[in-house]
Amino acid sequence: METSELLQLAIAGLKNGSIYALLALGFTIVYAATNVINFAQGEFYMLGGMFAVLAFTQFELPLLVSVPLAVLVVAGIGMLFETLAIRPRKDAEPMALIIITVGGSLVFASLARHAFGSDALPLPEFTAGPSFLFAGAAIERQTVWIWGIVLVTVAGLTFLYSKTRLGRAMRACMQNREAARLMGIDTARVVMISFGLAAALGAVAGVAVTPLTSTRFDIGAGIAVKGFAAAILGGLGSPLAAVAGGLLLGLIEQAVIPFSSALKDVVALGVLLAVLFLRPQGLFRRARREKM
Repeated sequence: METSELLQLAIAGLKNGSIYALLALGFTIVYAATNVINFAQGEFYMLGGMFAVLAFTQFELPLLVSVPLAVLVVAGIGMLFETLAIRPRKDAEPMALIIITVGGSLVFASLARHAFGSDALPLPEFTAGPSFLFAGAAIERQTVWIWGIVLVTVAGLTFLYSKTRLGRAMRACMQNREAARLMGIDTARVVMISFGLAAALGAVAGVAVTPLTSTRFDIGAGIAVKGFAAAILGGLGSPLAAVAGGLLLGLIEQAVIPFSSALKDVVALGVLLAVLFLRPQGLFRRARREKM
């Protein structure tokens, strides 16, 4: 295989990995605040693309308005989902809450099918024009947007966690939610905002990739598995580890394509099982040691 072909695979891997990273961040943020895996995260990804298409095609809003509006709407849906479905059962076992998120995922997908139909819906690229050429490999303009969005997102989350009062409250809940509550932190508000932020991250990923792949009502479950695998691979609970896990998963997927393109879609499951068996804390996190 020539160098340009290897580079093209790496570019595709980093593009897909960036999307997985955004989804993994959503899983991580909710898990850190609640110790619950939110399997509705894939539907937030789907809804982001759907609402952007709706705003652009039906309401004829500019793309510059449609994209952030879709993200804000999905963030609101995420907070509403936490308020109506998760908060009333906040004292339930984590497994019960996980099942609620699975049910929420099914409800969102069903409502999207009735509201938007079953056809694939397209969205134009953020910047029209030919692909960039680099060392014989082509880089789509939308791919550059995706990379830029991930960089801005990571920088924004870093600033949020380190420089803001809300971020410090979220970090306190990550360490010990009960202790944070006793210190006067409104943990219910932190959890609601965490769901909204996770939903926004899923929507951003969905909006960013829709110009390349279009969107459908049934894409949430498959992408959720990959986002969850990325979060586990990096280390669930650590935002930077989640990003690293997403990028690595994208590269691993592309690495198997020269051998068999049919294996690409099962890589995430294979990685997920391997990490759970061999290194449950993830590749980029140390195992916790509890003192007796």
